[in-house]
Amino acid sequence: MQVILLEKVANLGNLGDVVKVKDGYARNFLIPTKQARRATEAAIKEFEARRAELEKAAAEKLAAAQKLGEALAGKTVRIAQKAGVDGRLFGSVTNADIADALTKLGNAIAKSQVRLPNGPLKTVGEFPVNVVAHTDVVVEINVHVVPEAE
Repeated sequence: MQVILLEKVANLGNLGDVVKVKDGYARNFLIPTKQARRATEAAIKEFEARRAELEKAAAEKLAAAQKLGEALAGKTVRIAQKAGVDGRLFGSVTNADIADALTKLGNAIAKSQVRLPNGPLKTVGEFPVNVVAHTDVVVEINVHVVPEAE
């Protein structure tokens, strides 16, 4: 299916690109999340008429993401979990736990924006974690997992 992108999509293209994607990806993800529209003649003409407005909105999103990235850069988040004597956790620290901890610090982060390179954290220690505020803004933070005091 041919779609016209209404914002930058990672590994696909930039605003205004007409790309061919699988039908299910377009129908189930891109179109419902308003990241793309079907690339019909009418849609392309309407996009060209609204291009400046969409570019301005994209620039504002990027500026907000860069501001959030600057606020998060180099931060360390401390998370307490129940742990055994050998330092292994009972359970794990997931991207949702990290997003909640960052939100408590005053930075609104969704769990989908937290990227754990090696999966959930299952031991006590300090780990680097990426936070993707925007496709162009990736910030590395440190997560310090400590044993919970009983």
